[in-house]
Amino acid sequence: MTGNWMDDPAVAHIDKAKLDFLQSLVFESQSLTKEQMMPFFMAIAKRGRDNHISFTKEEVETITATIRSYSTPEELDKIDKLMKLSKNRRS
Repeated sequence: MTGNWMDDPAVAHIDKAKLDFLQSLVFESQSLTKEQMMPFFMAIAKRGRDNHISFTKEEVETITATIRSYSTPEELDKIDKLMKLSKNRRS
């Protein structure tokens, strides 16, 4: 990822603790395989609940759009796969 998406004005209104939580997810998930992603998401969801971190739909959309604008084509592909996995899990 080029630049620091967390410094983008589009996400300035979002709590820094939430952004830090997401940044740690990005680093932790970089080397995971597709098979490792679901257990990872389950652990992250628990960590978020334990730390009282949740996101509104608007925050998710803003953060996703911002991260995408700083991402390489390879990272965009991974984001698309993660979003699809997340969407399928909620269905």
